[in-house]
Amino acid sequence: MPQPEACQGVLDLFRSTGAYLSGHFRLTSGLHSSEYLQCALVLQHPRIAEDLGRRLAETITALAQPETIGLVASPAIGGLIIGHEVARALGTRFIFAERDTSGKMTLRRGFEVTPGESAVVVEDVITTGGSTREVIETLRERGARVLAAGSIIDRSGGKADLGVQRAALETLAVVANPPESCSLCARGIPVTKPGSRPA
Repeated sequence: MPQPEACQGVLDLFRSTGAYLSGHFRLTSGLHSSEYLQCALVLQHPRIAEDLGRRLAETITALAQPETIGLVASPAIGGLIIGHEVARALGTRFIFAERDTSGKMTLRRGFEVTPGESAVVVEDVITTGGSTREVIETLRERGARVLAAGSIIDRSGGKADLGVQRAALETLAVVANPPESCSLCARGIPVTKPGSRPA
């Protein structure tokens, strides 16, 4: 496969890397959809990851003005690469939250947040915004001021409420339904779980 060009449009990058999938998918949120965006296939290319991180950093910086962003945080595992690239572009540090044994999003590995520190939360794809909201709450519990949030893709059509201003490089209105009202389930089409978390 030819190397994708970093200057391509975001959705063109997803298509050219095989990351825009069609089928019957169970999302991390539990909803079902006929479309899936597998960011790992785009972000496996360091040059593209760096470019998307720079683009997202510029967009988030504009939202956060006149504040200076002191910290970028992401939910593991989906936000790790893009969050790190945004932090690199901003010249600031990067931390991530992960789930403990009870399923609660928490900071581990010695990561600390200073009370009053300004932060942004970065994710790869937002559907309902649940993981991003959890990271925002985790940071606020430790006294951080969360200025904004950002993602490569917003699948909610702009409807996900994160409680802070937010930006996305692409906004899509992708249909996603609960399993009980999924037409693909009704037709007996097998569902797959392509993300990072086990089914």
